[in-house]
Amino acid sequence: MALLDDIRRYWDDDAPTYDNSRQHRPRSPMVDAAWTAALEAVLPPAPAKVLDCGAGTGFLSLLAARLGHRVTAVDLSTGMLDRLRTRADSLGLDLEVVHAPATEPPEGAFDAVMERHLLWTLPDPTAALRAWRSVAPTGRLVLVESLWGEVDGIERLRGGARRQLQRVRRVPPEHHADYEPALRQSLPLGAGTHPGRLAAMVVDAGWRTPRLSRLSDVEWAERCELPLPDRLVGVPPRFVIRAD
Repeated sequence: MALLDDIRRYWDDDAPTYDNSRQHRPRSPMVDAAWTAALEAVLPPAPAKVLDCGAGTGFLSLLAARLGHRVTAVDLSTGMLDRLRTRADSLGLDLEVVHAPATEPPEGAFDAVMERHLLWTLPDPTAALRAWRSVAPTGRLVLVESLWGEVDGIERLRGGARRQLQRVRRVPPEHHADYEPALRQSLPLGAGTHPGRLAAMVVDAGWRTPRLSRLSDVEWAERCELPLPDRLVGVPPRFVIRAD
């Protein structure tokens, strides 16, 4: 419980500035269009009943609602959910918001469960995947992730180069602070998310036939928005793991 409290406090503190980062909230119509097409391709046909776990300020939830889905957004952080509600109201989008940890999703049945960049910050990601399967027994799993951290040598070097360029340009950091080292070390995916390990967790949690897809169009659109020399190191590799 203390670990979840630490995680909740971090994201509550991060909420006021979270959407200032282009990685968290696209500013470009081209990047937004690329993400919209990518999400439409992996979700069931609309209108589907979709659960967004770790919804944060609503990146996936708002896209799915715009596509005509009936969205339930779940997050541990009330600060993040407050931002989500405000943005949904400003866009005239109707969705349900639930304050709860990822391992305690609301009752289904849902046609799809999705997440974006949540699994790394969970104390037990496999337990969360099992819980999501219980509320979508005949539904679809959609994991929207990136390759980052210490789990891939080349990407670790590229990530370091990106951070150095941001420092030179005095670009504000993506978060208000880093996770405490002890907190990160306590998380199974705290060192990064590799698609191979995520696919294995999906299978261990009882989901069937995971499929891996690279989000090349999203990467291309994001890279086009970067100045030189940032464009040379690009963005973290984006991918989706979908399972039944």
